Amino acid sequence: MKWRTEMERLPRGIYTQEFRAQAVRLHEVKELTIPEVAKRLSLSGGMLKNWVYAARRDELGEVGKNQKPLTDLKMELARVKRELVEVKKERDLLKKAVVDSMGESNI
Repeated sequence: MKWRTEMERLPRGIYTQEFRAQAVRLHEVKELTIPEVAKRLSLSGGMLKNWVYAARRDELGEVGKNQKPLTDLKMELARVKRELVEVKKERDLLKKAVVDSMGESNI
C-alpha cells in the first residue's frame, strides 16, 4: 500500500454551510455512498462522514464556525492546490492507461 505524502494530500478547504448541506443531501437523498459523494466533490470521506453525522444530530450549522476567515489570496492558493492534486491524479491515470495499452500491443 502506498501512503500519501504531504504533497499528495488534499489541501484543507473552507466550505460554506450551503456546500456542506448539499454534500449531505447527495448522500441521503440521492442514496450515494459516502465514498462516491466524496470522490465527486473532491473531499475526504472522513470529512463528509463527519458532516453526515452532524446533520443527523441537527448540528451541521455548527460545523466550521470556529474556522478563521481566509484572505482572498489564501483561498485562491487552496483552490489551486486542490486543482493541482486533481490534475496529477488524472495525469497518473493517463500514464497508467498508456503503459497498459502499450503492454497489450506487444503481446
